[in-house]
Amino acid sequence: MPMTKDYPEDQLLDQFINQLKVERGLATNTILAYNHDLINFFDFLKGRGLSPIQIGQEDLLSFIAEKKTQLSPRSLARCLVAIRMFYRFLVSEEKIDSNPARLMGIPKMYQHLPNILTRDEVEAFLSQPDTQTVLGKRDKAMLEILYATGLRVTELIDLKMTNINLEAGYIRTIGKGSKERIIPMGTKAIDSIKEYLTDGRPSFLKKDPAKAGPNLFLNSRGRPITRQGLWKIIKKHALKAGIIKTVTPHTVRHSFATHLLEGGADLRSVQIMLGHSDISTTQIYTHVARERLKEIHEKYHPRP
Repeated sequence: MPMTKDYPEDQLLDQFINQLKVERGLATNTILAYNHDLINFFDFLKGRGLSPIQIGQEDLLSFIAEKKTQLSPRSLARCLVAIRMFYRFLVSEEKIDSNPARLMGIPKMYQHLPNILTRDEVEAFLSQPDTQTVLGKRDKAMLEILYATGLRVTELIDLKMTNINLEAGYIRTIGKGSKERIIPMGTKAIDSIKEYLTDGRPSFLKKDPAKAGPNLFLNSRGRPITRQGLWKIIKKHALKAGIIKTVTPHTVRHSFATHLLEGGADLRSVQIMLGHSDISTTQIYTHVARERLKEIHEKYHPRP
């Protein structure tokens, strides 16, 4: 049974979130998502006159039954992970002596294969920016880096001038969980960055040097490029390339990983470059590569 000590919900949540930040080093977006999930969970309990330390397994089952009709399988799974972690925290801190979530399972989700671009589509996509203009030079450099390194959106827009080493041909980035990794670049990406740094970024820098800071990529007002700005740039050039499928920054990341595996790269190396903590996350790309090989076989083999 739970202990009878009184721990206000906001205090419990603050302590839990602080542990995630300090001790577990989770990514900021993950912590924000867990915080949002737990606030919703607390609201559910308050509506039934309960506090987090006064519930049993039946209360959790009621919560799950209600949220199944409101949340996607992925969102529900994340929410249940947050709840399970929260109650483990309460037990470890001796705020309760029995964990009501100990038997709570996480629903398995159908694993969708990521959308990727073919090699021809990548070439068409990367050739769209007009490198006769400063905006085109910037767009070209961003797209080339995305495909050359498989960076996430946040990692790209947070790149600083000190994160790139053009002589050695690599970039340094801080990914999920504040983990640093080094990723090599090809000559095309390096050349596009050099051109941008010579004839592109200085023009943007003049607009608002005080707001630009050390960020590598700037917008037309001289300020760091935003997530929304990057998404719009990618969508624009995908449409110009005549690509019908939806193209997002993650599509380019998926294509980077899949094309590496198709070319013979080993799974562990791809995992390191993507910044995946668990190799099982990277293994999804082996399925994509197999599906692609199957398509090629069916299309070109004389006896399909």
